[in-house]
Amino acid sequence: MEEIPSPEDWQQWLEENASRLLLFARQQCRVALDAEDVLQEALVEAWNRTGNRGLPPLPLVFATIRRRAIDRARSDDRRRNREETISSTDEAWFDTSVVDAEMREQMESGMKELREIYREAVTLKIWGGLTFDEIGNVLEISPNTAASRYRYGIEALRKNLKSVLA
Repeated sequence: MEEIPSPEDWQQWLEENASRLLLFARQQCRVALDAEDVLQEALVEAWNRTGNRGLPPLPLVFATIRRRAIDRARSDDRRRNREETISSTDEAWFDTSVVDAEMREQMESGMKELREIYREAVTLKIWGGLTFDEIGNVLEISPNTAASRYRYGIEALRKNLKSVLA
């Protein structure tokens, strides 16, 4: 049975292998800044795979780096596709059959100008159809705070939209 590696064993192993592992991670990642994260994830996964019974074999770590880099690239692609889909739809906030284009643009602009805490409450109340108790649970605040944030958000929207509503 292999001995559990000591911190000194790990330190020596990392000193011997870190630069080559990081170089490989940089080559595998689309963004250089992701390489260190991918390397760290790969080291943790390789350590878990060995069951802490020894230092991970280099081929295992290299293979794990490659898999983590592929996973990260796929995740980035999916996120980018979702963002492009959302930004390409002209109806992010409002259904065009409900309000005219000018009103919709003003409402979208007004919602974007709201502080996030108010925007969350307004969105959950109006578009989510939640009660203040439910909003409080979602945002981890009291129902009274949820109601206040909603009220302040609606007041701010009214001020922002005064010219459109007049």
